[in-house]
Amino acid sequence: MRPRLLLADDHTLLLDGLRMMLEPEFELAGVVEDGQSLLTAAAKLKPDLILLDIAMPALNGIDAARQLRRIVPSAKLIFLTMHADADYITEAFRTGASGYLLKRSAASELMNAIREVLNGRSYISPILGSDRVELMNAASRPGQTFAERLTPRQREVLQLVAEGRSRKEIAALLRISVKTVEFHKTRIMTELDIHTSAGLTRYAIDHGIAAA
Repeated sequence: MRPRLLLADDHTLLLDGLRMMLEPEFELAGVVEDGQSLLTAAAKLKPDLILLDIAMPALNGIDAARQLRRIVPSAKLIFLTMHADADYITEAFRTGASGYLLKRSAASELMNAIREVLNGRSYISPILGSDRVELMNAASRPGQTFAERLTPRQREVLQLVAEGRSRKEIAALLRISVKTVEFHKTRIMTELDIHTSAGLTRYAIDHGIAAA
């Protein structure tokens, strides 16, 4: 039986290219374009491996990965992203990822990374530099994580606020009431001592919760 893969990225052209490259060797269980859809699809499809981006609408890849560890604990996670910063790499592995590649990596490298991860090994792209062992060691040590002062629900609300979503839209996406959205937004502002939506947006971008 071929391994089942789930792809998550908001760039349609990239998804089309990945589909053509991966279908001969793997079964593509599904393709999604935002973090919330990823959680729903993962729960339904139970893939063997999930290939996901960090910068996705509705829910970023880092926060999605934290929830995926609970929803589909047996699924392997590989990040395919534009972010080469060490903080992102460390945080990805803290969430339980097994692989991390940049989108400019060669197609052959991605295929190799998927095979390595499915065989129980970890993979970090060589183009990320010579400190791969230290990055893995840093991920295993306790340390400050992105926006650790916020709860997972608060990070979800913050990302959607940063995307310019209305309270009604946020409530519908998260299946909560508008009053609950307002409660979370007020708590976020109090906790971070930020009192404008523009300030929240800048915080979300600076801490990897939302894309610039």
